[in-house]
Amino acid sequence: MATKTLRIGSGSGWWGDRVEPAALSAQHGKLDFLCFETMAEATVCAAQVRKRRDPAFEGYDTYLDERMRAVLPHCIANGTRIVSNQGWINPLGAARRIAQLCAELGLPRVKIAAITTTDLTGTICDQPLEILETGAPIATLRGSLISAEPYEGAEPIVRALQCGAQIVVTGRVADPSLFLAPMMHAFGWQPDETELLARGSAIGHLLECGAQVTGGYFGDPGYKDVPEPWNLAFPIAEVDVSGTAVISKVAGTGGRIDLQTVKEQMFYEVHDPRRYITPDVVVDFTTAQLEQVAPDQVRMSGISGSPRTPTLKVSLGCTEGFIGEDMFFYAGPGCLEKARLAKTILAHRFALAGLDAQALRIDFLGVNAIHGEASPAPACEPNEIAVRVAARTLTRAQAAKVGREIDSMAVCGLASTGKRVPHQERTREIIGVWSALVPRAQVSSEIHFL
Repeated sequence: MATKTLRIGSGSGWWGDRVEPAALSAQHGKLDFLCFETMAEATVCAAQVRKRRDPAFEGYDTYLDERMRAVLPHCIANGTRIVSNQGWINPLGAARRIAQLCAELGLPRVKIAAITTTDLTGTICDQPLEILETGAPIATLRGSLISAEPYEGAEPIVRALQCGAQIVVTGRVADPSLFLAPMMHAFGWQPDETELLARGSAIGHLLECGAQVTGGYFGDPGYKDVPEPWNLAFPIAEVDVSGTAVISKVAGTGGRIDLQTVKEQMFYEVHDPRRYITPDVVVDFTTAQLEQVAPDQVRMSGISGSPRTPTLKVSLGCTEGFIGEDMFFYAGPGCLEKARLAKTILAHRFALAGLDAQALRIDFLGVNAIHGEASPAPACEPNEIAVRVAARTLTRAQAAKVGREIDSMAVCGLASTGKRVPHQERTREIIGVWSALVPRAQVSSEIHFL
């Protein structure tokens, strides 16, 4: 495929993202590609846990139907191809569901590719590898490990596009790689063209978090104001064959794109700006050149990089016990003193109930819930306080003791205690997320066409 420029739009920045901006870009963005990023480390682990608890769970993005119904008619009508990691732990199931949606919507048949990648869950604990965060052997996770998902790069997506896929659905693919793959396909960039891949990955990094580069997660009233923050669009990159891109959005939408928003997103989740490691390349952001070329249009060029590493990162999800959590409320004069006495009462009652907790927090929302002991004393009496109680335990039965004791505060506590009716889930399983590096030879991908 030969082209002078390529227009790539972001369809989502995470699992719970809004749908309307994606539909707007699909309809009016004049896109060649629309890419959806909905999978984080915690997302895949949560999907594995839900699958264990509910065998009927399909294993793909729970908002897949909503997103695809909103964009498929526009994408197919406009010739826009879709790349998405909404497959989570079941890319083939997600691809089949998209095919069903196309039929339900009366759309033409399209070629859909599902990419599945090696599952290392059953073998990784047998290898002499270390947990990156602790240095401990991975074997120490045996018995608690529920998923070992390697981060794949752009190449399998490129192969699927080269075979004519109009929609590509993946599992755990690194976020920038979703956007890099269309560039590699359209411009013929090769896996060893380090500088081009670095530029494409940097562009993908700007797009991967959706509205964060168009004013979302940016506004600070009086310091960094954002026009019409209720009407944010998702970003669009117009890329040329050299890897230079102009970041923009659909005209008439709210938000802003300028040097500030682009720089904030450029360094988001980047520990070392000289070595931003992806499966495809190592990006050096320190050579970037940014230019405001028009209102809500920023050109990025000059990105450099170095060859990809010999290993791939693996995200390890482990069961690590349970959390019991609930809250109750006080309002009006004396609410802070009531909250303090309630904390003392609960500490004694948890001891009487034999609560065996690895960690226990009793926080006052609006007073010390974020900064804890570092919080300054309130300058004046608060008007209202929520007391949030959370305990981390090894068993669900121990975690349930939190809600049981908080229930008793309604009639066995202090005057004017406000309590929620306990219909919501108050205990949940904890999923710990760890990392490891494996040789690339251990990871391969298979493409399934529908």
